[in-house]
Amino acid sequence: MTRTHPLSEGRGGVLVCFDGSEGAHTALWWAAAEASARDLPLVAAQSFEWDLPSLHAVDEHGEYNERLLRENAEQDLNRATGECREAFSGLTVFFATPDGPPEVTMVQLADQLDPVMVVAGASGRGALARMVLGSTAAELARRVRQSFVVVRGEPPAADAPVVVGVDGSDNSERAVDFALDFAEYHRAPVRAVYSWTDWPLEAYATAPPGQVGLTHVDESTQALAKEQLDTAAARHPDLGVDWEPVTERPTHALLDRAEGARLLVVGSHGRGPVTRALLGSVSHAVLYHAPCPVAVLRALDRDEEPVREDTVPGAEGLRTAPPRGST
Repeated sequence: MTRTHPLSEGRGGVLVCFDGSEGAHTALWWAAAEASARDLPLVAAQSFEWDLPSLHAVDEHGEYNERLLRENAEQDLNRATGECREAFSGLTVFFATPDGPPEVTMVQLADQLDPVMVVAGASGRGALARMVLGSTAAELARRVRQSFVVVRGEPPAADAPVVVGVDGSDNSERAVDFALDFAEYHRAPVRAVYSWTDWPLEAYATAPPGQVGLTHVDESTQALAKEQLDTAAARHPDLGVDWEPVTERPTHALLDRAEGARLLVVGSHGRGPVTRALLGSVSHAVLYHAPCPVAVLRALDRDEEPVREDTVPGAEGLRTAPPRGST
């Protein structure tokens, strides 16, 4: 039988969103490999969003359908997480089945568990599978405070690099730190891409009078970005980091270099309440079009606090299933 554990046991691990789709299974295995590499617990969560008025309108028959639907979905999740546990020796795997829309419950779970990353597949069920990015993943990218990874593409080559966009901004610093940490866990090289068209607005405000031309802005922002990268790289002395300044639009530069990459990492710019509703144009474009997994680190407001509910509806605890074949 399944065992129930407090939510705290999954804190600081890897949280993956699951809906039974092919993309979700791919994301689950990717997340399991990442959790195993870091010796962290894996938490797989599947949300249940019920159409309560219609269910209650058909009384007992509707109640039974809801129960049966949940049982079948939990069996699928139990089976998938059990396979991950068998494949990755020593991996601790939990699952949770909260009630509510995933773009709400996953954010709540992330705030409670404070995972090192939240992972989702690139597409969902039905018509969403024909899209480059499923609507739930797109919404989570706008709401999740933690590092958010959308998984797509083929397994990378052994020497596949981690590609990161660098521009010298505060949010770029989050992206660089995440990219280098990720690369170190996987012993992968890093390609840091700086595009001269991707300037933080502060560069214009701090330029000396009469020196707001293209040359000054490019030199000052490139120096800031390079210093940001060098500072982070000093904490990873055994990591190979290539600095690549380019005169291309950042979206084109990053998408071109994402071919065959292990991971593409970007920060998402924005300020004020808009940050919570929109992604920057570069992060939005790479989420929809990158050929490899993409990590987005959203800009955070200083006054933005995590939503720390005491419990997530339907997910008062994490569960583990018995080993396959046991009774």
